[in-house]
Amino acid sequence: MTSKFIATFPLLVISLSACADDFIQLLPSDQLTFPQPGVKNPPMFVRADALTGVENVWLDATGDVELRRGPGVMTAQHLHYTFSDDTVKANDNVCLVQQGLNLNGPDLFMQLQTQTGTMHQATYTYASPSPQVTYNEDGKRSISQARGTAGALDMQGEDHYQLNNATYTTCQAGDNDWILNLHDLLLDTAGQVGVAHDATLDFKGTPILWTPWIKFPLNDARRSGFLAPVFGTTGNSGATFTLPWYWNIAPNYDATFNPTLISKRGLELGGEFRYLTPTMQGTIDGDVLSDKLTGTTRWDSFIKHDQTFADGVSAHVVYQAVSDDNFFRDLSNQLEITSLVTLDQEASMSWQTGYGTGTVRVQQFQTLQDPSAPIIPPYARLPELNWITDTPIAGGAEFNLYSDFTRFSHPTLVNGDRMVLYPSVSLPMMTPYGYITPKVGVNFTGYSLGANNTTGQNQYTRTLPIVSVDSGMYFDRETKYFGDTYSQSLEPRLYYVYIPYQNQNQLPVFDSAPLDPINYATLFTENRYMGYDRINDANELTMAMTSRFTDEQTGLERLRFSLGQRFYFSPEQVTLPGIAPITSSSSDMLADIGGQINEQWRAETAISYNTSSGQTDDESFIINYQPARGKVINISYRSLSGQLNQIDISSQWPISSRWYALMRYDYSILDKTLVQGLAGVEYNAGCWAIRTVLQTIATAANTSSTSFFIQLELNGLGNLGSNPLEALKLNIPGYVNSNEITPP
Repeated sequence: MTSKFIATFPLLVISLSACADDFIQLLPSDQLTFPQPGVKNPPMFVRADALTGVENVWLDATGDVELRRGPGVMTAQHLHYTFSDDTVKANDNVCLVQQGLNLNGPDLFMQLQTQTGTMHQATYTYASPSPQVTYNEDGKRSISQARGTAGALDMQGEDHYQLNNATYTTCQAGDNDWILNLHDLLLDTAGQVGVAHDATLDFKGTPILWTPWIKFPLNDARRSGFLAPVFGTTGNSGATFTLPWYWNIAPNYDATFNPTLISKRGLELGGEFRYLTPTMQGTIDGDVLSDKLTGTTRWDSFIKHDQTFADGVSAHVVYQAVSDDNFFRDLSNQLEITSLVTLDQEASMSWQTGYGTGTVRVQQFQTLQDPSAPIIPPYARLPELNWITDTPIAGGAEFNLYSDFTRFSHPTLVNGDRMVLYPSVSLPMMTPYGYITPKVGVNFTGYSLGANNTTGQNQYTRTLPIVSVDSGMYFDRETKYFGDTYSQSLEPRLYYVYIPYQNQNQLPVFDSAPLDPINYATLFTENRYMGYDRINDANELTMAMTSRFTDEQTGLERLRFSLGQRFYFSPEQVTLPGIAPITSSSSDMLADIGGQINEQWRAETAISYNTSSGQTDDESFIINYQPARGKVINISYRSLSGQLNQIDISSQWPISSRWYALMRYDYSILDKTLVQGLAGVEYNAGCWAIRTVLQTIATAANTSSTSFFIQLELNGLGNLGSNPLEALKLNIPGYVNSNEITPP
């Protein structure tokens, strides 16, 4: 034995159990690497029960051998090292830890500097630098690691390992619920990908999928390649199969191609391109289908672009279009999409200066008609020019100017230009306990009518003074309920508006509509109509009161109660065509009650009570119960006299340690129709999860569509089946993927 080896022994202070879990914790996976190629003669440390050798020629170690070179570690019962070619031959319970890999086998031959070599009958585990967190049956947190076996494992240099006759899974040791059986597997720990050939996926001991080639991630980073295939079925289109391909073009650019085979309709080609730079971002999306069911070519497109040209100067573009009125109703399984009736197509540019904000916009819409419930398409704005100024002036007053010029275009209704100028001056007077803000303004509106005008007059103007006073006070006190301390506030508010009457029946209606039904927020508006084609006459006072109970420990608003009513001192005369004027002396009495009752319960209630009839015209109730992630119940009810009567219940709830029930029931009591229904279950086994969901939605009057989703999620590999996650998140507020749920 030479003195060189003796000198190194005191430096070896780490346990011999190099392949044990406690060692992995001492040396994180991102540190378990041998020296980089090109580092000559790195120091090597050896420890064993017995050492023999010739200095600078060979070394033979026997009995609990440990070899350390850099942060990599090799252990065995026997090891032979040759200095001339820097090679190691080890046998009998060999373990090697490097690049996040933990390799075990009966023998190993390895050239240390080039990190090449072979291990036979190997078993391995791999800990990614960004592993996936999973939970076992007892709810204990664990880190998802890949593991498997190989008839032969060839090390092909730093970060590359070739495994022949291999297996691969992310399930914990002793659990082979799913496993890939592979002819060969290349693990690229630098690129964090695995590439395999002749791969068979066994699930619960049964082969369910074979592929000649597969590429899968070893972590959560984006990378190009085929994504897991998607299977599905809908009542309108039959079975569907999608094989997505993802292209990671650059860190700020990517694209996804989605060829989809639809059994009843044919092949749909679709894709999405996304981009993000310091000055712009956007999405380009589209699909095209030669529909054999309808005998037509059908398509949809979506473009969204936002860009900043300079400080305060920006642009926005959105374009939505489809080939026909029924595209979404036939081919989508989301109510939010199938219920679309107007598709926005607009481009705008805005700029902000110290004097105000300006906007130039062109906008039109594609209207999707339901033959059983047709609607009038909205006007196009070609163009709209807008300028808004809000600036302080002398004496604490504020000057506001709203100006707008719009050219309205419609194929069948009257066309025309509208100019709106609305300057106003307000004087906010604020104190710690209250405020009063008088405001005086003049609204000037001018019209120049063109095509489809049947009135015989082309020019109209309207000038109306508008006076308002907004005032309120604030009182608070500390109070205690059930042993907890709360801050209770009392906030009375008075809002008065005066606008003289002017006959506006001759004016066109380009974009005006009533703010109906009236709610607590709209009690404090000058005009009861959206848009500027109608400005109501007003001599009215709104009286309201709000009280809040705020938890002083958490800052949560535990309870809020608001009550308000508007009083009319003169009958309404200005109306929209087909709408009767208000003749009562007061509006409905509006009550709004809600708050975070405790950490688990939240409730909101809004009631509109008609004091003349003694009945409620509008009422809504929302209750949310969420004691923990993955446990949520949502209940809502909405009633609008003669127009709506609907109940909506949704929930995600564990029915055992691994099973979750999923449901939504959205029912129109007035129409005796199921608007939207969803039922499903989700099972999480730790290294895999499965979801089955049945969904039905109303796509048009007396028409519905039913879809079935089933998805098998294999942690660390990908998903098989149709993805219901988006539908679940839209249908069940508070839904959480079971893989993200932290056990209590």
